[in-house]
Order: sequence, then structure tokens, then C-alpha cells
Amino acid sequence: MRAQIGRPLRGDPSVTARCCLDLPTVAAVEPILEDGTPFPTRYWLTCPLASKRIGRLESIGGVRRMEAKRQSDPAFDAALERAHLRYGAERDARIPAGHEGPVPSGGVAGLSQGIKCLHAHYADTAAGNENPVGAVVAGWIEPLNCTTPCVVDDARNPLWEEPE
Repeated sequence: MRAQIGRPLRGDPSVTARCCLDLPTVAAVEPILEDGTPFPTRYWLTCPLASKRIGRLESIGGVRRMEAKRQSDPAFDAALERAHLRYGAERDARIPAGHEGPVPSGGVAGLSQGIKCLHAHYADTAAGNENPVGAVVAGWIEPLNCTTPCVVDDARNPLWEEPE
């Protein structure tokens, strides 16, 4: 996962989803890091292909498009609200008993409502959760059909390229 995201990992994440090549796609991160820092993001996207494709979506207004859908579609908005509540409750249930420091808040990407980061919503969906934004994003970016692994021997593979 460190090689996929290109920097040291925060906390001690566990893999919650894998790609067709059995490499991590999504990591679950604990809500309180070793140094006591609250970490609101329960599901972290590690897949370079998904990250690249979602980055393109965000650069052409994907967040604004999803916000417009949320504001014009009451059922979508209600499903998103349920996703935020579920996400926050799941994360908060993992806060260690007796923890007295700051705690994370909000739902997906630390928000209680609305949309900030398509990566976080997609990671939530890819981890097996119901998230209406993540489901739409999945339709836009999948399949994640790499034929060459993005990581080999704990390093980014220089031969990896985005499949067509």
C-alpha cells in the first residue's frame, strides 16, 4: 500500500478490497492514529488506477456534478445522508475505549453532509458499503482491469500503465 500511494502509511491499515491482480484497492484505517491524531477517513483508496481515473473526474467537475445531483434528487440525498451516518458510526465504534483525546467527526471524508472527495466515496463503495456517490463513480471508472501489476517487490512498477 505504501508503494501504491507513494508515501508512508498513516496508522496500521488493513486491506479491505483487492483488485483482479490481488493487490490492495482499499485500506481500512483506524480512527485514532498511534500518536493520538484523529483520522476521519475510515476507507482509503490505494489503487493507482482508480485514483488516477477519479482525479480526472474531479478535475472536470465531478464533485460539482454529484452535488447538483444531491440537491436535485431527494432520494439520492437521503441515501447519501444514510451513508454519512453509517460511515461515521462504523468509524466511531472503533475508537478505543477510554480514549480521552480528540476524535474524528463527520461521515465520508469528514463531512456530515454533501460531497468533498470522490475518492473517499468510491473507497467506501469498493469496501462493500452502500454509498450512492461511490456507486455512480464506480460506473464511471470501472472496470479496474489492469493486466500489469502497479506494484512489484514493494515498489511501484515502472512498466505499469493505465489499461484502455
